[in-house]
Amino acid sequence: MGWLRLVRAAGRVVSGAVEVFHDLEALPPDCETLFAAGARHSFHLGRLWFRTVLAAAMPADARPLFLWCPAGNGPGVLLPLRTRAGGTCLEALSTPYSCLYQPLTAPAATDRDLFAAGQAFGRFCRSWAQVRLDALDAGWPGLPPLLAGAQEAGLVVLRFDHFGNWHEPVAGRSWADYLAARPGALRETIRRRLGQADRDPGVALEMIGEAGAALAAGIIAYEDVYARSWKAKEPFPRFSAALMRAAAAAGALRLGLLRLDGRPVAAQYWVVAGGTASVLKLAHDEAARARSPGTVLTAAIIRGLLDRERVTELDFGRGDDAYKSLWAGQRRPRIGVVLVNPRRPAGLLVLGRHVLGRHVPDWAKQFARRPRMPPGLIAAGL
Repeated sequence: MGWLRLVRAAGRVVSGAVEVFHDLEALPPDCETLFAAGARHSFHLGRLWFRTVLAAAMPADARPLFLWCPAGNGPGVLLPLRTRAGGTCLEALSTPYSCLYQPLTAPAATDRDLFAAGQAFGRFCRSWAQVRLDALDAGWPGLPPLLAGAQEAGLVVLRFDHFGNWHEPVAGRSWADYLAARPGALRETIRRRLGQADRDPGVALEMIGEAGAALAAGIIAYEDVYARSWKAKEPFPRFSAALMRAAAAAGALRLGLLRLDGRPVAAQYWVVAGGTASVLKLAHDEAARARSPGTVLTAAIIRGLLDRERVTELDFGRGDDAYKSLWAGQRRPRIGVVLVNPRRPAGLLVLGRHVLGRHVPDWAKQFARRPRMPPGLIAAGL
Protein backbone atom coordinates (compact mmCIF):
# COMPACT_ATOMS: atom_id res chain seq x y z
CA MET A 1 0.00 0.00 0.00
CA GLY A 2 3.00 2.28 -0.47
CA TRP A 3 1.36 4.63 -2.96
CA LEU A 4 -1.42 5.39 -0.45
CA ARG A 5 0.76 6.18 2.51
CA LEU A 6 1.47 9.89 2.86
CA VAL A 7 1.60 10.79 6.55
CA ARG A 8 1.83 8.70 9.73
CA ALA A 9 1.30 10.02 13.25
CA ALA A 10 0.12 8.43 16.51
CA GLY A 11 -1.53 5.40 14.96
CA ARG A 12 -2.90 7.45 12.07
CA VAL A 13 -2.14 7.11 8.37
CA VAL A 14 -3.35 9.80 5.97
CA SER A 15 -3.96 8.27 2.54
CA GLY A 16 -5.20 10.85 0.08
CA ALA A 17 -8.92 11.26 0.78
CA VAL A 18 -8.97 8.78 3.69
CA GLU A 19 -7.32 8.36 7.07
CA VAL A 20 -6.44 4.97 8.53
CA PHE A 21 -6.38 4.11 12.23
CA HIS A 22 -5.43 0.81 13.84
CA ASP A 23 -6.63 1.84 17.30
CA LEU A 24 -10.30 2.48 18.08
CA GLU A 25 -9.40 4.87 20.87
CA ALA A 26 -7.18 6.98 18.58
CA LEU A 27 -10.04 7.99 16.26
CA PRO A 28 -10.62 11.76 15.98
CA PRO A 29 -13.50 13.42 17.89
CA ASP A 30 -15.61 13.72 14.71
CA CYS A 31 -15.96 9.93 14.70
CA GLU A 32 -17.81 9.98 18.02
CA THR A 33 -20.75 11.55 16.18
CA LEU A 34 -20.72 8.60 13.78
CA PHE A 35 -20.63 6.00 16.57
CA ALA A 36 -23.47 7.79 18.37
CA ALA A 37 -25.57 7.81 15.19
CA GLY A 38 -24.76 4.14 14.62
CA ALA A 39 -25.78 3.19 18.16
CA ARG A 40 -29.12 4.98 17.74
CA HIS A 41 -29.75 2.88 14.64
CA SER A 42 -28.53 -0.45 16.03
CA PHE A 43 -26.70 -1.75 19.08
CA HIS A 44 -24.35 -3.50 16.61
CA LEU A 45 -23.09 -0.19 15.22
CA GLY A 46 -22.08 1.58 18.43
CA ARG A 47 -18.66 2.06 19.97
CA LEU A 48 -19.51 -0.39 22.78
CA TRP A 49 -20.13 -3.17 20.26
CA PHE A 50 -16.90 -2.64 18.34
CA ARG A 51 -14.87 -2.27 21.54
CA THR A 52 -16.19 -5.65 22.69
CA VAL A 53 -15.48 -7.24 19.31
CA LEU A 54 -11.89 -6.05 19.47
CA ALA A 55 -11.50 -7.37 23.00
CA ALA A 56 -13.10 -10.80 22.58
CA ALA A 57 -13.97 -11.73 18.97
CA MET A 58 -10.92 -11.14 16.81
CA PRO A 59 -9.27 -14.00 14.88
CA ALA A 60 -5.67 -14.62 15.86
CA ASP A 61 -4.34 -13.22 12.58
CA ALA A 62 -6.59 -10.13 12.53
CA ARG A 63 -5.72 -6.48 13.07
CA PRO A 64 -8.30 -3.67 13.22
CA LEU A 65 -8.33 -1.01 10.54
CA PHE A 66 -10.69 1.96 10.82
CA LEU A 67 -10.97 3.81 7.53
CA TRP A 68 -12.25 7.37 7.93
CA CYS A 69 -13.37 9.34 4.90
CA PRO A 70 -13.59 12.96 6.14
CA ALA A 71 -16.13 15.37 4.66
CA GLY A 72 -15.86 19.11 4.36
CA ASN A 73 -19.35 19.77 5.72
CA GLY A 74 -19.77 16.93 8.20
CA PRO A 75 -18.07 14.10 10.10
CA GLY A 76 -17.74 11.97 6.98
CA VAL A 77 -17.98 8.18 6.81
CA LEU A 78 -16.23 5.59 8.98
CA LEU A 79 -15.70 1.97 7.92
CA PRO A 80 -14.69 -0.42 10.73
CA LEU A 81 -12.55 -3.06 9.00
CA ARG A 82 -9.85 -5.58 9.76
CA THR A 83 -6.88 -7.02 7.93
CA ARG A 84 -5.98 -10.69 8.13
CA ALA A 85 -3.20 -13.07 7.11
CA GLY A 86 -0.44 -10.53 7.48
CA GLY A 87 -2.35 -7.78 5.72
CA THR A 88 -3.19 -9.77 2.59
CA CYS A 89 -6.94 -9.77 3.28
CA LEU A 90 -9.28 -6.85 4.05
CA GLU A 91 -12.81 -7.38 5.34
CA ALA A 92 -15.58 -5.91 7.49
CA LEU A 93 -15.08 -5.82 11.25
CA SER A 94 -17.97 -8.24 11.66
CA THR A 95 -18.25 -11.46 13.64
CA PRO A 96 -20.39 -14.62 13.84
CA TYR A 97 -22.46 -12.59 16.34
CA SER A 98 -23.01 -9.50 14.16
CA CYS A 99 -26.64 -8.99 13.16
CA LEU A 100 -25.87 -5.84 11.18
CA TYR A 101 -22.81 -4.18 9.72
CA GLN A 102 -22.61 -1.01 7.69
CA PRO A 103 -20.37 2.03 7.29
CA LEU A 104 -21.08 4.62 9.96
CA THR A 105 -22.56 7.84 8.65
CA ALA A 106 -24.14 10.96 10.08
CA PRO A 107 -27.94 11.24 9.70
CA ALA A 108 -27.47 14.27 7.44
CA ALA A 109 -25.12 12.48 5.03
CA THR A 110 -26.29 12.85 1.43
CA ASP A 111 -26.01 10.47 -1.50
CA ARG A 112 -23.24 12.73 -2.80
CA ASP A 113 -21.33 12.30 0.49
CA LEU A 114 -21.73 8.53 0.32
CA PHE A 115 -20.72 8.36 -3.33
CA ALA A 116 -17.57 10.35 -2.56
CA ALA A 117 -16.82 8.10 0.41
CA GLY A 118 -17.35 5.06 -1.81
CA GLN A 119 -14.87 6.44 -4.33
CA ALA A 120 -12.27 7.03 -1.62
CA PHE A 121 -12.91 3.59 -0.15
CA GLY A 122 -12.69 2.00 -3.59
CA ARG A 123 -9.34 3.64 -4.33
CA PHE A 124 -8.06 2.39 -0.98
CA CYS A 125 -9.32 -1.12 -1.73
CA ARG A 126 -7.32 -1.34 -4.96
CA SER A 127 -4.38 -2.50 -2.83
CA TRP A 128 -6.21 -5.84 -2.42
CA ALA A 129 -7.51 -8.32 -4.99
CA GLN A 130 -10.83 -8.47 -3.16
CA VAL A 131 -12.49 -6.92 -0.09
CA ARG A 132 -15.45 -8.54 1.65
CA LEU A 133 -18.23 -6.74 3.53
CA ASP A 134 -21.04 -8.80 5.04
CA ALA A 135 -24.09 -8.58 7.35
CA LEU A 136 -25.27 -5.56 5.30
CA ASP A 137 -28.88 -4.42 5.32
CA ALA A 138 -30.12 -4.95 1.77
CA GLY A 139 -32.56 -2.06 2.23
CA TRP A 140 -30.10 0.53 3.60
CA PRO A 141 -30.51 3.63 1.38
CA GLY A 142 -26.83 4.48 1.74
CA LEU A 143 -25.64 1.25 0.15
CA PRO A 144 -26.31 2.05 -3.57
CA PRO A 145 -24.40 5.36 -3.64
CA LEU A 146 -21.54 3.90 -1.60
CA LEU A 147 -21.17 0.94 -3.96
CA ALA A 148 -21.58 3.18 -7.00
CA GLY A 149 -18.60 5.17 -5.74
CA ALA A 150 -16.56 1.99 -5.34
CA GLN A 151 -17.45 0.99 -8.90
CA GLU A 152 -16.43 4.43 -10.13
CA ALA A 153 -13.04 3.75 -8.52
CA GLY A 154 -12.63 0.68 -10.74
CA LEU A 155 -13.90 -2.16 -8.56
CA VAL A 156 -16.42 -4.83 -9.54
CA VAL A 157 -19.20 -5.35 -7.00
CA LEU A 158 -20.43 -8.92 -6.46
CA ARG A 159 -23.40 -9.44 -4.13
CA PHE A 160 -24.36 -12.56 -2.20
CA ASP A 161 -27.13 -13.51 0.22
CA HIS A 162 -25.85 -13.78 3.77
CA PHE A 163 -28.63 -14.45 6.32
CA GLY A 164 -32.08 -13.38 7.42
CA ASN A 165 -32.93 -11.17 10.38
CA TRP A 166 -36.37 -11.94 11.85
CA HIS A 167 -38.09 -9.13 13.74
CA GLU A 168 -41.51 -7.98 14.93
CA PRO A 169 -42.67 -4.34 15.28
CA VAL A 170 -44.50 -4.15 18.64
CA ALA A 171 -44.97 -0.42 19.31
CA GLY A 172 -48.13 0.10 21.36
CA ARG A 173 -48.79 -3.64 21.69
CA SER A 174 -49.27 -5.51 24.93
CA TRP A 175 -48.22 -9.07 25.68
CA ALA A 176 -51.81 -10.17 25.07
CA ASP A 177 -51.81 -8.45 21.66
CA TYR A 178 -48.51 -10.04 20.73
CA LEU A 179 -49.57 -13.50 21.89
CA ALA A 180 -52.83 -13.30 19.92
CA ALA A 181 -50.82 -12.75 16.73
CA ARG A 182 -48.67 -15.86 17.16
CA PRO A 183 -49.38 -19.13 15.31
CA GLY A 184 -51.95 -21.24 17.08
CA ALA A 185 -49.66 -24.12 18.09
CA LEU A 186 -47.06 -21.78 19.63
CA ARG A 187 -49.77 -19.70 21.31
CA GLU A 188 -51.26 -22.72 23.03
CA THR A 189 -47.86 -24.07 24.06
CA ILE A 190 -46.98 -20.71 25.60
CA ARG A 191 -50.27 -20.42 27.47
CA ARG A 192 -50.05 -23.95 28.83
CA ARG A 193 -46.34 -24.01 29.73
CA LEU A 194 -46.15 -20.44 31.00
CA GLY A 195 -49.21 -21.02 33.16
CA GLN A 196 -47.66 -24.18 34.59
CA ALA A 197 -44.42 -22.37 35.31
CA ASP A 198 -46.20 -19.48 37.03
CA ARG A 199 -47.95 -21.96 39.34
CA ASP A 200 -44.96 -24.25 40.01
CA PRO A 201 -42.95 -23.21 43.12
CA GLY A 202 -39.97 -25.17 41.79
CA VAL A 203 -39.69 -22.90 38.74
CA ALA A 204 -37.89 -19.58 39.23
CA LEU A 205 -37.26 -16.85 36.68
CA GLU A 206 -34.30 -14.53 37.24
CA MET A 207 -33.61 -11.35 35.27
CA ILE A 208 -30.24 -9.62 35.60
CA GLY A 209 -29.48 -6.22 34.13
CA GLU A 210 -26.80 -4.63 36.29
CA ALA A 211 -23.13 -5.26 36.93
CA GLY A 212 -22.13 -6.90 40.19
CA ALA A 213 -22.15 -10.22 41.96
CA ALA A 214 -25.52 -11.23 40.49
CA LEU A 215 -24.19 -10.72 36.97
CA ALA A 216 -21.03 -12.71 37.69
CA ALA A 217 -23.14 -15.60 38.96
CA GLY A 218 -25.55 -15.19 36.06
CA ILE A 219 -22.75 -15.48 33.51
CA ILE A 220 -21.57 -18.70 35.17
CA ALA A 221 -25.14 -20.05 35.03
CA TYR A 222 -25.50 -19.03 31.38
CA GLU A 223 -22.27 -20.78 30.42
CA ASP A 224 -23.31 -23.87 32.38
CA VAL A 225 -26.61 -24.09 30.51
CA TYR A 226 -24.88 -23.46 27.18
CA ALA A 227 -22.45 -26.31 27.85
CA ARG A 228 -25.42 -28.67 28.46
CA SER A 229 -27.36 -27.49 25.42
CA TRP A 230 -27.45 -28.64 21.79
CA LYS A 231 -25.34 -25.67 20.72
CA ALA A 232 -21.97 -26.04 19.07
CA LYS A 233 -18.87 -24.73 20.80
CA GLU A 234 -18.50 -20.97 20.46
CA PRO A 235 -15.86 -19.74 17.99
CA PHE A 236 -14.99 -16.97 20.48
CA PRO A 237 -15.75 -18.35 23.96
CA ARG A 238 -15.08 -15.06 25.80
CA PHE A 239 -17.39 -12.92 23.70
CA SER A 240 -20.78 -13.47 25.38
CA ALA A 241 -19.45 -12.79 28.87
CA ALA A 242 -17.59 -9.70 27.66
CA LEU A 243 -20.65 -8.36 25.88
CA MET A 244 -22.91 -9.01 28.87
CA ARG A 245 -20.57 -7.06 31.14
CA ALA A 246 -20.32 -4.17 28.68
CA ALA A 247 -24.08 -4.09 28.06
CA ALA A 248 -24.79 -4.20 31.80
CA ALA A 249 -22.50 -1.23 32.38
CA ALA A 250 -24.51 0.65 29.74
CA GLY A 251 -27.87 -0.38 31.22
CA ALA A 252 -28.76 -2.41 28.12
CA LEU A 253 -28.46 -6.01 29.34
CA ARG A 254 -31.39 -8.35 30.02
CA LEU A 255 -29.96 -11.72 31.07
CA GLY A 256 -32.72 -14.23 31.73
CA LEU A 257 -32.33 -17.51 33.61
CA LEU A 258 -34.94 -20.17 34.23
CA ARG A 259 -34.23 -22.45 37.18
CA LEU A 260 -35.91 -25.75 37.92
CA ASP A 261 -35.53 -26.77 41.56
CA GLY A 262 -32.60 -24.37 41.80
CA ARG A 263 -30.76 -25.64 38.72
CA PRO A 264 -30.55 -23.35 35.66
CA VAL A 265 -32.13 -25.11 32.68
CA ALA A 266 -32.56 -22.22 30.22
CA ALA A 267 -30.62 -19.03 29.64
CA GLN A 268 -30.64 -16.20 27.13
CA TYR A 269 -29.43 -12.65 26.97
CA TRP A 270 -30.96 -9.67 25.24
CA VAL A 271 -29.90 -6.08 24.77
CA VAL A 272 -32.39 -3.22 24.85
CA ALA A 273 -31.32 -0.07 23.02
CA GLY A 274 -33.26 2.59 21.15
CA GLY A 275 -36.55 0.84 21.87
CA THR A 276 -35.40 -2.41 20.22
CA ALA A 277 -34.94 -5.59 22.25
CA SER A 278 -32.53 -7.98 20.52
CA VAL A 279 -31.81 -11.52 21.63
CA LEU A 280 -28.13 -12.34 21.14
CA LYS A 281 -27.88 -15.91 22.40
CA LEU A 282 -30.21 -18.49 23.91
CA ALA A 283 -29.84 -22.08 25.07
CA HIS A 284 -31.56 -24.69 27.20
CA ASP A 285 -30.59 -27.93 28.90
CA GLU A 286 -31.52 -30.84 26.65
CA ALA A 287 -32.26 -32.99 29.72
CA ALA A 288 -35.14 -30.62 30.60
CA ARG A 289 -36.54 -30.39 27.09
CA ALA A 290 -39.87 -32.01 28.02
CA ARG A 291 -40.65 -28.96 30.18
CA SER A 292 -40.11 -26.54 27.24
CA PRO A 293 -37.78 -24.34 29.31
CA GLY A 294 -36.60 -22.31 26.32
CA THR A 295 -40.14 -21.48 25.26
CA VAL A 296 -41.13 -20.57 28.80
CA LEU A 297 -38.12 -18.29 29.27
CA THR A 298 -38.55 -16.57 25.90
CA ALA A 299 -42.23 -15.94 26.60
CA ALA A 300 -41.56 -14.63 30.11
CA ILE A 301 -38.87 -12.24 28.88
CA ILE A 302 -41.01 -10.93 26.02
CA ARG A 303 -43.95 -10.47 28.38
CA GLY A 304 -41.81 -8.21 30.55
CA LEU A 305 -40.33 -6.35 27.58
CA LEU A 306 -43.79 -5.51 26.28
CA ASP A 307 -45.82 -4.89 29.43
CA ARG A 308 -43.13 -3.26 31.58
CA GLU A 309 -40.53 -1.80 29.24
CA ARG A 310 -42.80 -0.99 26.28
CA VAL A 311 -40.19 -1.78 23.64
CA THR A 312 -41.09 -0.98 20.05
CA GLU A 313 -39.40 -3.87 18.26
CA LEU A 314 -38.34 -7.45 18.97
CA ASP A 315 -35.27 -8.57 17.05
CA PHE A 316 -34.37 -12.26 16.87
CA GLY A 317 -30.89 -11.67 15.60
CA ARG A 318 -28.82 -13.50 13.09
CA GLY A 319 -30.02 -16.41 11.00
CA ASP A 320 -33.06 -18.22 9.67
CA ASP A 321 -33.60 -20.80 12.42
CA ALA A 322 -37.07 -22.29 11.97
CA TYR A 323 -38.39 -21.21 15.38
CA LYS A 324 -37.80 -17.50 14.69
CA SER A 325 -40.64 -17.18 12.18
CA LEU A 326 -43.02 -18.29 14.96
CA TRP A 327 -41.95 -15.50 17.32
CA ALA A 328 -41.48 -12.78 14.68
CA GLY A 329 -43.43 -12.16 11.51
CA GLN A 330 -41.04 -10.13 9.36
CA ARG A 331 -37.71 -10.98 7.74
CA ARG A 332 -35.00 -8.53 6.70
CA PRO A 333 -32.41 -9.88 4.26
CA ARG A 334 -28.78 -9.36 5.13
CA ILE A 335 -26.41 -9.48 2.20
CA GLY A 336 -22.70 -9.33 1.55
CA VAL A 337 -20.61 -7.77 -1.18
CA VAL A 338 -17.20 -8.64 -2.51
CA LEU A 339 -15.36 -5.71 -4.06
CA VAL A 340 -13.04 -7.16 -6.70
CA ASN A 341 -10.07 -5.45 -8.29
CA PRO A 342 -9.90 -6.76 -11.89
CA ARG A 343 -6.45 -5.24 -12.32
CA ARG A 344 -4.93 -7.89 -10.08
CA PRO A 345 -4.50 -11.51 -11.22
CA ALA A 346 -6.15 -12.84 -8.06
CA GLY A 347 -9.07 -10.49 -8.69
CA LEU A 348 -9.49 -11.79 -12.22
CA LEU A 349 -9.52 -15.31 -10.82
CA VAL A 350 -12.35 -14.36 -8.43
CA LEU A 351 -14.35 -12.89 -11.31
CA GLY A 352 -13.75 -15.98 -13.43
CA ARG A 353 -15.00 -18.25 -10.67
CA HIS A 354 -18.05 -16.04 -10.18
CA VAL A 355 -18.96 -16.13 -13.88
CA LEU A 356 -18.37 -19.87 -14.06
CA GLY A 357 -20.48 -20.43 -10.96
CA ARG A 358 -23.39 -18.50 -12.52
CA HIS A 359 -23.41 -20.27 -15.86
CA VAL A 360 -22.57 -23.92 -15.32
CA PRO A 361 -25.60 -26.25 -15.00
CA ASP A 362 -26.80 -27.34 -11.56
CA TRP A 363 -25.61 -30.90 -12.16
CA ALA A 364 -22.11 -29.61 -12.85
CA LYS A 365 -22.09 -27.54 -9.67
CA GLN A 366 -23.07 -30.59 -7.66
CA PHE A 367 -20.35 -32.63 -9.32
CA ALA A 368 -17.84 -29.82 -8.63
CA ARG A 369 -18.48 -30.16 -4.90
CA ARG A 370 -17.27 -33.79 -4.92
CA PRO A 371 -13.93 -34.00 -3.03
CA ARG A 372 -12.07 -35.82 -5.84
CA MET A 373 -12.84 -33.23 -8.48
CA PRO A 374 -9.59 -31.89 -10.02
CA PRO A 375 -8.93 -28.46 -8.49
CA GLY A 376 -8.67 -26.75 -11.85
CA LEU A 377 -12.26 -27.68 -12.71
CA ILE A 378 -13.95 -26.66 -9.47
CA ALA A 379 -16.74 -24.15 -10.07
CA ALA A 380 -16.99 -21.89 -7.01
CA GLY A 381 -19.43 -18.98 -7.00
CA LEU A 382 -19.38 -16.07 -4.52
